[in-house]
Amino acid sequence: MTALSIPTWIIHVSSVIEWVAAIWLIWLYADASENSSWRWLALGMLPALVSAMCACTWHFFDNAPDLEWLVSLQAAMTVAGNITMCAAAWRIWRSARSPI
Repeated sequence: MTALSIPTWIIHVSSVIEWVAAIWLIWLYADASENSSWRWLALGMLPALVSAMCACTWHFFDNAPDLEWLVSLQAAMTVAGNITMCAAAWRIWRSARSPI
C-alpha cells in the first residue's frame, strides 16, 4: 500500500465515494422528477465506477505486475463509461425535447 502517498489515497478513495453518491443522487432525482431518462445516466456511470475501483485495487497492491490486467480493464471501463454516459446524456436531452 506504499505506492501512493496518504493525500493521494484520500483523493482516490474520496473520488470513489463521491461517484457512488452521485449515482445514488441521480437515481433519486429520476424518482423525484418522474423522468426515467435520468436512471440511464446513473446506470451509465457504473463502468466509470468500476474503472476507478480497478485503479484503487491496483494501487492497493503496490502496482503488482501480476495485476497489470487491471490497468487494461480500467482503460476499457473508462471508454465504456464515456460511451454509456454520452448515450444517457443524449437520452436525457431527447426526453427534454419531446412533447409530453
